[in-house]
Amino acid sequence: MANRYFIELSYDGSDFHGWQIQPNAKTIQETLNSALSTILRTEIYTVGCGRTDTGVHATQFFAHFDLEMEAPPLEDLCYRCNRLLPESIALRRIFPVATDAHTRFTATSRSYAYLITQQKDPFAVLRKWELREALNLERMNEGADILTQYQDFSCFSKANTQTETNLCDLTFAQWTQDGTDLKFEVTANRFLRNMVRAIVGTLVDLGRGTIDTDALHKIIASKDRSEAGLSVPAHGLYLTHITYPEGIIS
Repeated sequence: MANRYFIELSYDGSDFHGWQIQPNAKTIQETLNSALSTILRTEIYTVGCGRTDTGVHATQFFAHFDLEMEAPPLEDLCYRCNRLLPESIALRRIFPVATDAHTRFTATSRSYAYLITQQKDPFAVLRKWELREALNLERMNEGADILTQYQDFSCFSKANTQTETNLCDLTFAQWTQDGTDLKFEVTANRFLRNMVRAIVGTLVDLGRGTIDTDALHKIIASKDRSEAGLSVPAHGLYLTHITYPEGIIS
């Protein structure tokens, strides 16, 4: 019987076409599979806790893989993988879990952050969205509070995603400001494709004053993606935290 292992990692998504393997494109999953397969000398296929899009980053991400053979010392395996992987991917640890633990389906919540800079910043290129317009942060937080009153987020979902439901339990949403930087943080049990970027685009419209809070209620109730704001650039988005039931992650 195969043993299952979780990998905790982080990555800069700037040079990748997202997590998931796809034809003729460089992805995080393919790069990680290749490193593990080379070191373990057997074909390894990792399963991720989610599917980040092209250019999206992760400060915390989990993947799992199964191994029929006895694993080498896991600290050594982690070290050797990091030596082989590009600088933009860093493994934090590899640890054994129960065979029914699943990085995607066992997760109970996910958190994202979206970063905006309101000045030209050479260190923010491909890390934050540069947006110099004046924004009303108080109004944007009123909109963030409104989000927690709903469960159906169809209006923020990419079309034709083959999901069974567009219902999400969104438990936290908040904007904060640090000098010229703005951060939006959001937590839910699950997210729809493109959901966070569409939410940010809509809340920015609220901050610009092009819509009001009554309009936001109507947008969500419409369940129509064309009613919501534009999808903001991917490079400002970070997957920041995944939670699992007690006992899986120590």
